Amino acid sequence: MGLIQNILAVIVVLGLLVTFHEFGHFWVARRCGVKVLRFSVGFGKPLWSTIDRHGTEFAVAAIPLGGYVKMLDEREAPVPEEQLDQAFNRKTVWQRIAIVAAGPIANFLLAIVAYWALFVAGTTTVAPIVGDITPNSPAAEAGLEQGSEITAIQGDAMRSWEEINLKLVSMIGFSGDLTIEAVPEGASATRSYQLPLNNYMVRQDPPQPLQSLGFSPWRPDVPAVLGQVVDGQAAAEAGLQAGDRIVALNGEPINDWMQFVAVIRDSAGETLSVGYQRNGEAGTLSLTPRRNTLESGAEVGYIG
Repeated sequence: MGLIQNILAVIVVLGLLVTFHEFGHFWVARRCGVKVLRFSVGFGKPLWSTIDRHGTEFAVAAIPLGGYVKMLDEREAPVPEEQLDQAFNRKTVWQRIAIVAAGPIANFLLAIVAYWALFVAGTTTVAPIVGDITPNSPAAEAGLEQGSEITAIQGDAMRSWEEINLKLVSMIGFSGDLTIEAVPEGASATRSYQLPLNNYMVRQDPPQPLQSLGFSPWRPDVPAVLGQVVDGQAAAEAGLQAGDRIVALNGEPINDWMQFVAVIRDSAGETLSVGYQRNGEAGTLSLTPRRNTLESGAEVGYIG
């Protein structure tokens, strides 16, 4: 279903781009007095067509992968003498240049309008709220608190985690106090925190901006509920089913999905005791995550 939707989306977008492009040719040709014989969206046999008072046929064709504007031109077919002044090849050089250039210019203007619309509409981002704080880290030493919303770094306003990561990456090798301004959870006033750094991320490959400071983004608690279970994989063979909620691993409570995933990844080949809830009833079973080798060569647990 996803592939079909992607194909349809490509066809629709391509159709819009081509239609706007050809409209540029059409509009300028009309202004220059050139007779337009056909404006077609798509190629092949027309599925629908109509003719306007200027004698131009507007058509939608069977193959929606392009389009074209056909103009009166002596180089393609004989032109009645009374219509010679409407032929493309009879127009001045500058008029012909304008007609040919109108298509790309129309697409350029469309791009400007599209980017302007995106700018006006804005985008939805995840607020930069601090999650877990690593003990004895720069963030912990500075007193940064879980739940605080970061508003600025080194005096530069921050509105998203993307902006924060870009700012921190630009500071590789920094030594000194990194100033982070944030609003603690439940407070209204901004506080300033000084994080002591020395050769920030110099020996890290790849760089880990947030982990190096000692905190992670806040994430909502998502219950460890299995969305689907793949036949023939470890989870299915152990007896887990879609909809099961994992509540414990080896007797340790599991509070959210990320915690569950972390334990599974670190337990390749190890047998785990899994506590779960199914339809309101509790159960226990044994589960052995299979080994999955990543491109980096690291082995992680996988249950399918």
